Amino acid sequence: YHGRASSIVVSGTDVRRPWGQNRSDVEKPPVFIPCKNLDYEMELGFFVGRGNELGTPIPISEAEEHIFGVCLVNDWSARDIQAWEYQPLGPFLAKNFATTISPFVVTMEALAPFRTPAFERDPDDPQPLDYLSDESNRKFGGLDINLEVYIQTEQMRTENIEPHLLSRSNTRDLYWTIGQMLTHHASGGCNLQTGDLMATGTVSGKEKSERGCLLELTWRGSEPLTLPSGETRRFLEDGDEVIMKGYCEREGFRRIGLGECRGRILPAL
Repeated sequence: YHGRASSIVVSGTDVRRPWGQNRSDVEKPPVFIPCKNLDYEMELGFFVGRGNELGTPIPISEAEEHIFGVCLVNDWSARDIQAWEYQPLGPFLAKNFATTISPFVVTMEALAPFRTPAFERDPDDPQPLDYLSDESNRKFGGLDINLEVYIQTEQMRTENIEPHLLSRSNTRDLYWTIGQMLTHHASGGCNLQTGDLMATGTVSGKEKSERGCLLELTWRGSEPLTLPSGETRRFLEDGDEVIMKGYCEREGFRRIGLGECRGRILPAL
């Protein structure tokens, strides 16, 4: 997986359509062309507050002592480039061109009223290994954060049509807690450093309206979405702006917003 701090950008920064190798025709060699299947991924990011020494794992019981807070993340993805390069390299050019994050961090202390139990697996599913499980993580490792994704095309802006809601999901559906993710990352001795950013992967629920990327919403482009402007979308077109929002709310507590995570697609150079 190729992720770079240098291409992390703050909300509101335009994103240029990337170039990459594409082999849509398996009977022919790959070609180097602009991405055709550009996508977003609605994710939750979290920042390392206190690191660990090289060679020293972080126990699950101490994981959240190393997490400072969270933000919204759009892990832009070039699906057609990814489909060709991920075997055997894994995502490379398909992921490294841009990652958008929201403009501020919400601390773990602020999220205390919105903690939930970890995701409950079906009895027949494999359970977490011992190094990824403890009582505190099982009872309070989850987060209750509402996530929304909107799109506004160039035509919609011209016609003064408000951004259209594509999906609404919640971090309660994450299969792994952020504590488990951090512990696993450091379990082989990797040293994490203050300010390191990690992300959860696409946050999707069971329903179609809860799918956190176009790959899932359109079933790999086979079921295009119809927008209020009459346009259809399989994947993102030039001029499309993706707006992600996140918030926590619970009776008896102040509503907390995670801000916006937005970016507009510019044509490839």
